[in-house]
Amino acid sequence: MICNEQDLSPNQKNAIETLLGRRVQQGEAVSVRIFEPAAVSHQRKLEIAEELRKYFAEVDASRRPVSEEEAEDIITEAMRSVRPGYSPVQ
Repeated sequence: MICNEQDLSPNQKNAIETLLGRRVQQGEAVSVRIFEPAAVSHQRKLEIAEELRKYFAEVDASRRPVSEEEAEDIITEAMRSVRPGYSPVQ
């Protein structure tokens, strides 16, 4: 379901703003989806987490060292590539 900001009742707008933690701006649209989470057992989640830890340890071991500033710049660039208006909190 997609609703334009101007079509929301005051109660709907208030509920959405409470969930978002910010005001809905004029001209914005809100999308609401309901889905059932995938049925993944606790044990499988632990296995996946361990696989990810191993993978990221391998990635970390093979990357070249960079300064904290360079790392932040890389992360900011990556975020802006998927969210053009992204601005890091300083």
